[in-house]
Amino acid sequence: MERPLRLPPLNALRVFQTVVRHRSFRGAADELTVTPQAVSQQIKLLEDTLGLALFIRKGRTIEPNEQAILLAHYIQAGFDEFAEGIRRVTKLGQRNRINLNASPYFATRFLLDRLSRFREVMPGADLRLTTMVDLPDFVADDVDVAIQWGFGAWTQFEQVLLLRDIKVICCTPALAAQLTTPADLLTLPLLHSVLADLWGAVLAHLGVSGPHAPDAFRFQDAATMRRATLAGLGVGLLSTIDAREDLASGKLVAPFGLDVMAAMPESQIPGFYLVLPKAHRRVKPIAAFCDWMQREKWADPDLNDPDLLGPNGTAF
Repeated sequence: MERPLRLPPLNALRVFQTVVRHRSFRGAADELTVTPQAVSQQIKLLEDTLGLALFIRKGRTIEPNEQAILLAHYIQAGFDEFAEGIRRVTKLGQRNRINLNASPYFATRFLLDRLSRFREVMPGADLRLTTMVDLPDFVADDVDVAIQWGFGAWTQFEQVLLLRDIKVICCTPALAAQLTTPADLLTLPLLHSVLADLWGAVLAHLGVSGPHAPDAFRFQDAATMRRATLAGLGVGLLSTIDAREDLASGKLVAPFGLDVMAAMPESQIPGFYLVLPKAHRRVKPIAAFCDWMQREKWADPDLNDPDLLGPNGTAF
């Protein structure tokens, strides 16, 4: 059985990091308010513990060698982690701040209009919102909880489905004139999401297979996908709220109806998920926010609005 690695004393590592920064025993001693002899002793202790030299001594100057430069990188990262942990722990008792990252689409279309309701639940909460598309690094990005678009693949975290993001096949009236059957989709550019391939499952559900026209573009966010669809760059998959607005205005058409994705297996339908490390639930403000998010009814209104249907009950 391999013996546990013997770590050097923490104080020796702290002194070493300071010496590397100053390139001088005296400079490090001045910062640490100790004597140069004390600094030298700590460096000797560290070198003896590691069994290797760390500095090249040239008269009154010193230079870290290759091993010292590599070690300094890891030690600095370790001290940064210590500082972050202490900062978080010492703020737990009195913190009311909630660092939230939300999908930009969910933030603008669902969350912002309802945040006043959370204020009623927790008036003193200091909610700080960022809108990164990708799942954040909860430690490095200082995020407590995220609202993420996808298929619930973040099994290392706690995740709760808030809302299915049912998409509607949409295009301009000019492109719709070229679509008689679902198979005609293979002849037109299909606009894709960078985050997930939705078209594969949609086409399979419609019974369509085979090579298709070169795809025009791939987009990372729903707003850009919508603009590209409105511009006639191809056939897009739009979220229900966007589809409702653009169908009502006549700018877009839903050539195969409104319920294509709604009839697909739930595992193939993306959604917006509440995602957070399990330990974060132990912080009362974060738990209160998550509980509120889960109580809210986020589902879209029914898309089957008679105003969006033609005289024969078909979408236009």
